Amino acid sequence: MKIYLDTSTLNRIFDDQSQIRIALEAKAVQSILLLLESHTVDLYSSEALTYEISRNPYPERQTFCTQVLQAAQHTQALNPTILERGQFLETHHNLGAIDALHVACAEQMGVDYLITCDDRLIKRYLGSLTLCNPVQFILTITSPHQP
Repeated sequence: MKIYLDTSTLNRIFDDQSQIRIALEAKAVQSILLLLESHTVDLYSSEALTYEISRNPYPERQTFCTQVLQAAQHTQALNPTILERGQFLETHHNLGAIDALHVACAEQMGVDYLITCDDRLIKRYLGSLTLCNPVQFILTITSPHQP
C-alpha cells in the first residue's frame, strides 16, 4: 500500500496535544511510522514535500521529517506535468499552491492514500485520490472489513 504524508501529518507529533483531536492524530501518526518500519505500507514523497520541510523554522522538526522521508520508496520530481496539474487543482479545486502540488505529485505516483491533518484540503479536493486524516487511515486499514 502506497501512502503520502503531507507536512501537517509529519509535524503532528510536535503539536500541542492538549486538544483531544491533535492527541489522537499524533498517536495515529506514530502508528503509521510503525507501519512504515514494518514495511506494511510504503512511503512516497515529492520534491514539493522536501521543499516545504526545508522551510520549517524549527530544526528538530525539519530533521525529524527529513529522516522519515529517507524511507520513501520514490520521490516525485516537480516536472511540467506536475506543475500544470498543480495549477489546475489550485484554480479548480481552490487548493493552496503547495497543497495542489502535494496532490498532483501523489496522483502522479498513484498512491493509495494521501494522509493530511488539513480538513480544508480533504473537503476541497474532488479528484479520484483518497485523502484522509491519520486517524481515519488507521481505522480504515485496521478494520476487519477493509477492502
